[in-house]
Amino acid sequence: MKLYDRHILDDIRPHYHSPDVLVIHGARQVGKTCLMTLIREEIAATGAKTHYIDLEDLRLLAVLNEGPQALLGYLEESGLLRNKRLYLFLDEIQYVSNPSPLLKLLRDHHAERLKLIVSGSSSFEIKSKFTDSLAGRTVNFELLPLSFREFLHFRGSKIRLDKPVKSPPLVKELETLFREFVLYGGYPRVALEKEVKAREIYLSQVINTYIRKDIRDLANIRHIQKFNKLIETLAAQCGQLLNITELANTAGISRPTVENYLFILEQTYVIQLLRPFSRNIRGELFKTPKVFFHDTGIAHLLWLKEFPKTILGSMLENTVFAELRKDRELGEFFYWRTQDGKEIDFIVPRREGILPVEVKIAASKIRRSALQYFHERYKAQRSICLVLGGKVKTDDLFEVRYPWEGVT
Repeated sequence: MKLYDRHILDDIRPHYHSPDVLVIHGARQVGKTCLMTLIREEIAATGAKTHYIDLEDLRLLAVLNEGPQALLGYLEESGLLRNKRLYLFLDEIQYVSNPSPLLKLLRDHHAERLKLIVSGSSSFEIKSKFTDSLAGRTVNFELLPLSFREFLHFRGSKIRLDKPVKSPPLVKELETLFREFVLYGGYPRVALEKEVKAREIYLSQVINTYIRKDIRDLANIRHIQKFNKLIETLAAQCGQLLNITELANTAGISRPTVENYLFILEQTYVIQLLRPFSRNIRGELFKTPKVFFHDTGIAHLLWLKEFPKTILGSMLENTVFAELRKDRELGEFFYWRTQDGKEIDFIVPRREGILPVEVKIAASKIRRSALQYFHERYKAQRSICLVLGGKVKTDDLFEVRYPWEGVT
């Protein structure tokens, strides 16, 4: 099977040979196992010894659940700890009943001959099982669905986005691919699949096994139908203000239960809440977040039960949110809204000042008055509007770009 590079490798490589435990978080099917295979191949190419353990294998899981000595005994008897340092890959570490003492002891007392690289499908479960004893002993990385640049690579496109693309045929090709990216999302298998029906079947399986079953079992969710109703309602509200009372009434569950489910869905890489930007100016909304999904393909199937034929504005905004979220150099960002209805999709803090970002399918939909108000109030130096259709141009108030050009 062909393996495709992921951009996160650039961040991980400097930690290959440190004593710390590398921990890779991410939802199921976003490519963690393939990423670990890539890392393993790169390390093995240096002449180092590597070994991979899939913790869905109950026999091997039982060995790790016995504790550090049992694992060391297994590795010794297998001849894996002789001579060279061993790079040990543990896939799905959350299945280990008590991983912290295991990883701590191996890291503190055996780092010279054993390097650990582990993965997990649930930040929630990993955090609940990883105790404070691992503080300063792990380096953590999040693997999310494909970015658009990675999507192009997976689709075999030769277009590079590290410099402006001006040729009309190439711009048209990028627009076509970006529309596909919005409709079907960024799961690696979906990017490689050519048939729309096959994509739908695959993502439906992800929903039924990971979201509806694994997360349900993980969080010990008893009201299954109500939980399903909640996530379907959230998918229909991508990019909207989160009204917990309304969600509770719609799903027929209590407000504390909704809050608990939202926490679980965030920690398992299904949704992400975006907080409002404010400098304590009266009249702005301070606490209400917006809800977004990490993957628009998943959101479409939860909401509509099928892929739409055209791009929806809310899902274009969701796609830009996901792209901003994957920008490792960006850090935290926000949305902005006032009580009288002025709103800007994203506020991105930059070294040179805050940057308002609008997202629109067409340039005619840009909220010029909101941008003007924000500029005057916050002394913003520039704005960017990401527009999927129409010509790219520069206005005296904002610069219009294509969504794939980003905000840097």
